[in-house]
Amino acid sequence: MSNTNTRTATIGLVIGCIIFGLGSLIVAHVDVGGWAMSFWRLAISGIVFAVLAKIAGQRLPRSRPAIFYGLLSGAFLGLDLALWHESIYAVGPGISTLLNSLQIFFLAAIGFLYFNERQSILQLISLCLAMLGVAMIGSPEFAQNSAATWGFITGIVSGGMLAASMTFIRKTHDTEPTPILVLMQLVSIGGVLAMIVPMLILDKGNIIPSTLSEVGWILVYGAVMQCLAWGLIAYSIPKLSLALTGLLLLSEPVAALLIDYTWLDKPINALQWIGALLTMLAIYLGSLKPKPRALRRYRFFARFYNKKY
Repeated sequence: MSNTNTRTATIGLVIGCIIFGLGSLIVAHVDVGGWAMSFWRLAISGIVFAVLAKIAGQRLPRSRPAIFYGLLSGAFLGLDLALWHESIYAVGPGISTLLNSLQIFFLAAIGFLYFNERQSILQLISLCLAMLGVAMIGSPEFAQNSAATWGFITGIVSGGMLAASMTFIRKTHDTEPTPILVLMQLVSIGGVLAMIVPMLILDKGNIIPSTLSEVGWILVYGAVMQCLAWGLIAYSIPKLSLALTGLLLLSEPVAALLIDYTWLDKPINALQWIGALLTMLAIYLGSLKPKPRALRRYRFFARFYNKKY
């Protein structure tokens, strides 16, 4: 591959990740409940993907189990987003996004338990580093933030929900290969359906945006963060090496941390910065799997955008 193509892919991947980081800023400023934000994001992206699938002539899979797994993946993605939003409200975009990025370790656990994937020594070391890093981040946070416990629980569990969503994406394709636009349409529908009841119960009175500005930001959140950013990431990943991809994907939590610290005036001390760097190092090392199943959060999109992958 030429240096120009590599440079273009690198820039695209970094921009895509930064857009995701900016998404957490929208969540922090729009006065809508976390479950409702998940509902609106998936509803808007579902409409976009449905239109694109229609234009592209992509059809639903014929297999009912494949449709079921796609919807189930969406339900877990809805839970992931809702819990991540709750974590943002509790501990800020930076820490919550970093905790959500720990999903790679949940994927490793699922791969070990259900798909007989061996774990390397490097992955085990990275898990220990991640635990140490999270402890360093959490220690000062628990001392100064009464909502820290809820924020850390929801942030870490959101990563587990994302890993489950990725697992059922794999089950969908194992059952019947499904075009990407139709797949994301199914995922969006499953997430929307899963959010209705908890949204009505937990976000009662805080579901509908109250101003035109909030409506606009929610539209941006659903269309740009869920569709455009994924497109940039999906385009870029197949064109880069695994090691470089793993490193660049860390720009998402880095961007979120910097936004949290500079724009939202989140107090982050030296111990927490060191813990964040240690956690990101652990995530990077954990992504360096010998098989191409690493970074599954992004790579399943890339498979449909580039036949070379």
